[in-house]
Amino acid sequence: MRHSLRFAAAIFLIGAVLTQSRAASAPQTSAPAYRDPARSVDERVRDLLGRMTLEEKVAQLEGIWQKKPSIQDADGRFDPAKAKTLLEQGIGEVSRPSETNLPAGKKADRSAREHAEYVNAIQRWLIDNTRLGIPAMFHDEALHGFVAPGATHFPVPIALGSTWDPALVERVMSVAAHEARSRGTQHVLSPVVDLGRDPRWGRIEETYGEDPYLVSRMGVAAVRGYQGETLPLAPDKVYATLKHFAGHGSHEGGINTAPALVPERLLRSELFVPFEAGVRAGAYTVMPSYNEVDGVPSHVNAWLLEDVLRREWGFRGLVASDYFAIEQLVSRHHVARDKADAAEQALTAGVDIELPDPAGYPELIAIVRSGHLPESTVDRSVARVLRAKFLAGLFEHPFVDADEAERVSNTAESQALALDAARRSIVLLKNTNHLLPLDRTKLKTLAVIGPDAKGVHLGGYSKNPGRGVDALSGITTAAGPGVRVVYAEGARITEHDANWNQDKVVLGDPALNRTRIQEAVKVARQADAIALVIGTNESVSREAWADNHLGDAASLSLMGQQQDLADALLQLGKPLVVVLMNGRPLATPELAEHAPAILEAWYTGQEGGTAIGETLFGMSNPGGKLPVTIPRSVGQLPVYYNRTPTSFRDYVDMKREPLWPFGFGLSYTTFTVANVTVSPATIGPAGHAVVTADVTNTGSVKGDEVVQLYIHDVVSSVTRPTKELRGFERITLNPGEKKSVKFVLGPDELSLINREMKRVVEAGKFEIMVGTSSTQLTTATLEVAAR
Repeated sequence: MRHSLRFAAAIFLIGAVLTQSRAASAPQTSAPAYRDPARSVDERVRDLLGRMTLEEKVAQLEGIWQKKPSIQDADGRFDPAKAKTLLEQGIGEVSRPSETNLPAGKKADRSAREHAEYVNAIQRWLIDNTRLGIPAMFHDEALHGFVAPGATHFPVPIALGSTWDPALVERVMSVAAHEARSRGTQHVLSPVVDLGRDPRWGRIEETYGEDPYLVSRMGVAAVRGYQGETLPLAPDKVYATLKHFAGHGSHEGGINTAPALVPERLLRSELFVPFEAGVRAGAYTVMPSYNEVDGVPSHVNAWLLEDVLRREWGFRGLVASDYFAIEQLVSRHHVARDKADAAEQALTAGVDIELPDPAGYPELIAIVRSGHLPESTVDRSVARVLRAKFLAGLFEHPFVDADEAERVSNTAESQALALDAARRSIVLLKNTNHLLPLDRTKLKTLAVIGPDAKGVHLGGYSKNPGRGVDALSGITTAAGPGVRVVYAEGARITEHDANWNQDKVVLGDPALNRTRIQEAVKVARQADAIALVIGTNESVSREAWADNHLGDAASLSLMGQQQDLADALLQLGKPLVVVLMNGRPLATPELAEHAPAILEAWYTGQEGGTAIGETLFGMSNPGGKLPVTIPRSVGQLPVYYNRTPTSFRDYVDMKREPLWPFGFGLSYTTFTVANVTVSPATIGPAGHAVVTADVTNTGSVKGDEVVQLYIHDVVSSVTRPTKELRGFERITLNPGEKKSVKFVLGPDELSLINREMKRVVEAGKFEIMVGTSSTQLTTATLEVAAR
């Protein structure tokens, strides 16, 4: 044994000497600077950019999505033999690698392992077969969880907004980031930080609500969850994308992509606010909106993308186009003659990369060669793309571990977080005579009725998570073996199964629904109480992206004879709880008047059914608050709470007050807010004051309250809203427990955009209001003294 070891050691030493000898005699070559991780990112970018041809540069400004089949085999696997045509010069980004983009009937999506293997195959080809070996960046959606098969799906953003819990949002998006990065994705097209100002808009479910302060807090939390707080990206983080910049969510008529009829002051004082907060929190990517502002589409709006975003806010990251938005400059906006003209305008305005497929930007090569566009304009955007790739660590770590991708997907810990998020998002709107929570010891039979009771409703931007609990299952489990649960569909919102991607929508057939209502009444007659699960589905409240794919609504009433169903069940005189499961706020004045108890659940994610069941039976005490105002009628719109004083006169046939106000939400316990103080009572324009309030749980069970702080500038040089949210904290209190809550007010909270379009703090009196909703408030005063 010893002789064998000595012999092996001798061979090793001889080999080492020979290797050193060969190395000494071989010509010495140094790696290019861009491949040296010890150099600064800016130095590496300059070096690599200086080595690139114009064709290689323009390739970095392009993505690939629907054209993926041209680099794949018939089963969706990457095909190296076919890759040269599209990838010879490299590629900037690959869109949605979880999707195969194969024809209908073929394999649609990749598993976690297949996703990782696909990414690795593309990266290997690019590194080995392109001249400079520049890896691709991969992007996906992650609106309320990573949008890929088998990934964890959390409540939709409007439900997360209902939690009023930024720390929870950060944890949720951290899971989404980890699941995405493990599969090879470095860039996600989230969060949406538009203000949800019109509930007719099908994408309002993608927002965190209507208020700039709330949306800013939630948006910043999401950015930190996705991206972390430092760059380069950590191994479990991805680039966040603030979208849609700007005015999205304030469309004419509530129609997706319609013009945003908003003046500059409203942009700066409210609609820009969450974007600026996200940029200052480090968000590395911004996506312009489809819509126009004052006649200029956002994708060619240099004032938005260069003057405001980069010069005023100091943004250094990447501006990525929305899908097909460059082409739409020709086909929809009619501000460009052709794709070449659209590409030149967009690039010059500051759009760095065209997604999802190369359409207009390939024309940049000819435009530069013609002398019409300086190559330096191309270089500006290429440098930004390359910088993003270096900061993502792609040159050092282009590959991922398929085993880890499987291991981190939809873990038990992530499922527990999804359940906690669902519990915290549910809002109790009404609870007459303390009907809720239901007492399982007094119930023999419970009827669960409604089109949303059966089947998991995840909302838009979702894939199959591989598991899920619907309302019927969650309620049945929570009821326990001593309660018999009976079920009937009652009505259908659409005659087909809910499908966010399906173009043709067939609403529920009235004649068939009348029959279904009769059957539901028969089932409900057997029961001691009724849980009615109604609202919208993913076919009728969604993103409208084409003339044949609609998702906005002219009415906010219940679709598919659901109101007739509710009326028929209410006539039975039994205890009835309405569970609203919906993507948009619904105007339901009849339910508000006649239903004894109402829960707003939104789309609560893959574990939502469990949370709904636990809430109905008191295992979870609802503590969510509305992040939007709920109107009585579509005729009240706009109805968001923070409007200026002249907006509040009544109609001749209806009150101006909404059905439920912003920030509203009940509990199974009660709370009081008292002793609101402001110290000091007078400050200068640059000063700070501390607002303190005592909150007490005056009920008999443990519960959550969201303490909210609003301000009102009594007299100002320009009109300001009657109330403006400037602070909130969600707290948990035991029965009889009291807690002092503190907020700090300073220039950021008190300032306005004045007549000169400057942000300033004006001297004068401010009303400081603290309470449990935007209408249940205790007032103190603060004086801002002149300099």
